[in-house]
Amino acid sequence: MPLDLDFSPANGYGADHLPMAVIREAHGVAGRVVTRIDDTVIDLARLAEMGVDLGFDIADNSGTHVDVLHADNLNALLAKGHEAMANLRGRLGEIITNSFGAKRYASALRPLATVEFMLPIAIKNYVDFYSSLQHATNLGRLFRPEGDPLTPNWRHLPIGYHGRSSTVAVSDTPVGRPSGLRLIEGRPVFGPSLRLDIEAEVGFVIGKDSQLGSRIGTREFFDYVAGVVLVNDWSARDIQGFEYQPLGPFLGKSFLTSISAWLTPIEALARARTKPVTQDPIPAEYLLDPDPWSLDIELAIELNGTVISRPPFASTYWTPGQQLAHQTVNGANVCIGDLFASGTISGERSDQFGSLIELTSGGVQPLSLPDQTSRVFLEDGDAVTIRASAPSLAGGRLSMGEVRGIVVGPSQ
Repeated sequence: MPLDLDFSPANGYGADHLPMAVIREAHGVAGRVVTRIDDTVIDLARLAEMGVDLGFDIADNSGTHVDVLHADNLNALLAKGHEAMANLRGRLGEIITNSFGAKRYASALRPLATVEFMLPIAIKNYVDFYSSLQHATNLGRLFRPEGDPLTPNWRHLPIGYHGRSSTVAVSDTPVGRPSGLRLIEGRPVFGPSLRLDIEAEVGFVIGKDSQLGSRIGTREFFDYVAGVVLVNDWSARDIQGFEYQPLGPFLGKSFLTSISAWLTPIEALARARTKPVTQDPIPAEYLLDPDPWSLDIELAIELNGTVISRPPFASTYWTPGQQLAHQTVNGANVCIGDLFASGTISGERSDQFGSLIELTSGGVQPLSLPDQTSRVFLEDGDAVTIRASAPSLAGGRLSMGEVRGIVVGPSQ
């Protein structure tokens, strides 16, 4: 019996969104590229098998005629470029609007709850930024209570670091509590982190290679970025606090970064563009954008089913275009599938902070939860979900794919 696609776009997955993901083949390891309408997954690989015209050549760009829809990741599809993605989205919109309920398409439809997701992109390089003024200020006040909360360089460039791409994992990957050296009563002690934290972020996925030695300007952002994912950059604050001087994040960050299974195409966020934060002082010329913009993305952090914060992405000081320009200004190249993330997003109000270390004032003011428990940092068994929405092309709001994780105890 065919699935009914009389869907309600109220959940943020209408025909104007059409996010992309990769699901695992039944009884196998190969992947298939899919999209979704409401809670129905549409198998694009199956549509191609049925001879449905999807508006673009499904062979990859290398000339080897590898089908980009029968793939373990989205990289080859993203490499087809924005024109192919626009054609695919347009054709899918026509099919869904006109005839997708017909029996002939039933074999391409699957209930959302029945599929297993794979990591949507093969990530060669991962960069994490520190772009929220409020977050940087909050942490500066905690770490340097007697001094300026911002370091002297903070307002002049988007601070970032190169993370570990091999530990970026798809949503619902268990979160093993990392171990390392922590200061206990003034001396370093090895053991599991006691200050395991979350970081609510937005990530941007590269869909076009650049040349080593070249720069990408702020106005070229949409030439290179294919889509957006949600990110939880799990952090062990005690391990990080002991190790990070003078070189910065290492083991306190590299154990796991979770991203959503669904990639929202950048085309779907055209109506989410909004005016960015005013920057003072005026940044260096390579960071200037003749048409400055940010994105109106509203995040929500849930801890064990309770919303504990609602960070606004539009409040970030450094924009995605500036982040991309900065990471290539020295001639570093980007590759298809590269991921760069915003860093923790925090608004001005305490109910807009994007990490527990901020929400609990460094672990001294516990959060009270509806089940009569409290938290300063994450405990084993805790479940964290980050969701987000943004203005959609049709005038409502789209829902970005959530990113979830459950703390399962010390990693072995």
